[in-house]
Amino acid sequence: MTPGARAEAQGTAGAIEPVRPALLVRVVIRPMTRLFNPVILKRAGRKGFQTAAQVRHTGRRSGRPYVTPASARLTGDVIVIPLTFGNQSDWVRNIVAAGRCSIRLDDQDYAATEPRFLRRDQAGELLRPLFSPMERASFRVLGIRQFLRLHATLASAHAEETASGHDEDRTNPSTAGDRPARLPRGAARAAGVNEL
Repeated sequence: MTPGARAEAQGTAGAIEPVRPALLVRVVIRPMTRLFNPVILKRAGRKGFQTAAQVRHTGRRSGRPYVTPASARLTGDVIVIPLTFGNQSDWVRNIVAAGRCSIRLDDQDYAATEPRFLRRDQAGELLRPLFSPMERASFRVLGIRQFLRLHATLASAHAEETASGHDEDRTNPSTAGDRPARLPRGAARAAGVNEL
């Protein structure tokens, strides 16, 4: 692959080289996520809780729905997520395989499509208004080298587009903290699904 072709592939979801998490993340942060993610997940996506959003995705092999807390920020119609655990974590691979997910951020639900990986230098202009200088410095300390960029539409607007037939199929050819999604009590029974 030529250097130019490799640089172009870096910005696409399907042809990117695997990026593993930094040593600090693997040794210190990953074990802590198993402890803290269930607590964070309860607040994730709520108004005023910028630490984490709820990322809802479907298992690419199991077909099961999952909810994962992740630091996500919105500007205009773009959601940016720092990939602390690299681009090979199950939730990222699930989103890339499906070409979409849904994200609850600040008590708003968004349909997120067109996943695209960005290197830190490519994401620079997007990061400045979204993350504080302290947060951006932590990206370097944690060895975060990639970000996931998604096109966002309010879920209600997305549902209307789908119902009217104007939704385009934007499917593209991606664990710590993954939790199976839970249906509200009684809804699972009505749908014929065993409750957890």
